[in-house]
Amino acid sequence: MTGAMMTAMLVLFAISVPIAIALCLASMVGLFGFTTLPAIILPQQIFIALDKFPLAAIPFFILAGNLMEVGGMSRRLVEFARAFVGPLQGGLAATCVLTCMMFSAISGSSIATMFAVGTVLIPAMRQYGYPVGFTAALMAVSAELGVIIPPSIPMILYGVATQTSIPALFLAGVLPGLLIAGALLVTVLTWCRLRGWGKRDGDARLDRWTATRRAIWALLMPMLIMGGIYGGVTTPTEASIIAVAYALLVGFVLHREMTWTMMLGAWRRSVLTASVIMFIIGSAGVLGYLLNRQGVPDAAALWLTSSFEGPHALMLAINLMLFVVGMFIETGASIMVLGPILQDAAVRVGIDSVHFGTVMIVNLALGMITPPLGVNLFAAAQIAQCSVTVMLRPLLVFVAVIVACLLVITFVPAISLTLPGLMTR
Repeated sequence: MTGAMMTAMLVLFAISVPIAIALCLASMVGLFGFTTLPAIILPQQIFIALDKFPLAAIPFFILAGNLMEVGGMSRRLVEFARAFVGPLQGGLAATCVLTCMMFSAISGSSIATMFAVGTVLIPAMRQYGYPVGFTAALMAVSAELGVIIPPSIPMILYGVATQTSIPALFLAGVLPGLLIAGALLVTVLTWCRLRGWGKRDGDARLDRWTATRRAIWALLMPMLIMGGIYGGVTTPTEASIIAVAYALLVGFVLHREMTWTMMLGAWRRSVLTASVIMFIIGSAGVLGYLLNRQGVPDAAALWLTSSFEGPHALMLAINLMLFVVGMFIETGASIMVLGPILQDAAVRVGIDSVHFGTVMIVNLALGMITPPLGVNLFAAAQIAQCSVTVMLRPLLVFVAVIVACLLVITFVPAISLTLPGLMTR
């Protein structure tokens, strides 16, 4: 049964069937073709997979990010970052990284970060003479910080799938996110100096006081979200609802830039995005149920731990596998299907579940910027109105930087575990 389901899923992927539908159809092949279970199992397992309170945070964080975009908060974050790094040669490129890092602390989604920040910065960078391929590639790579820096939707999915503390995962993503952002900043500033790009990036920028004053409400939002979670006042789900209310308050009352039409448009985009994610979770739940009945997770974990001696060899093998998987399978589906299996194997050799989750999410985030299914690449190409092929050469440099950071995060667990350790003291 397992072989038939995996084959069906791969064939459906190959003929470009959407991920959520492919998972559901592959599950139906196993359920109806190889078991005598009643058909009611299908909707029942979908409901069980979705009937988890932490999952309610996903649509609200997505909505908060979209409301920030239409409410003027993302543009003010760009102005704020540019006020501080704009005078540097390559300051606009650095602004791209810094703004994505700040927006990531609110949205939890790389695509939301991409459209909120990219629609402002990609035209600006093109206006100041940056090559379109470099601009689009940098935006695609910077936006992946949206799934690493908390609150992160993939971290919520991993926490639900593996019964790992979501607040601990959020804390674990902070230092890895800062490490990647710092490495990208050094890379782009060096690159721009060597190529002579961005010498006029300081022109027409706001002074630092004005930019800070204009961006103050946007800057307070991450403090509100994360402060509520780690202050013990709210759960991640409750914090996501507060984020939506805060974005509405700022957009309608404080900035006065949001209209009812804009709000409804943001709401519609959020519903569509969240529906796809929930469909994937439900379909993966059925697939996971059938795999568990076959004993696949235990068998796979036993094979992994017996095939690779020691945690370092196992983590290197898993990283290689996840890098390939991320190129072809959507991040949420990968986490829901592979997360419990691989986490079990990692825990058996003494790897902390929170550390493993961080490594898995950073690795799968690479899949968002690698062909053939890198969603960030296609979104950046759409905004920049260019082909993906012109992005590939600069993209290789950025991928190499993030792979280097991934290896550091993998083999230096303290980067992921220091902050969660402080939480438990």
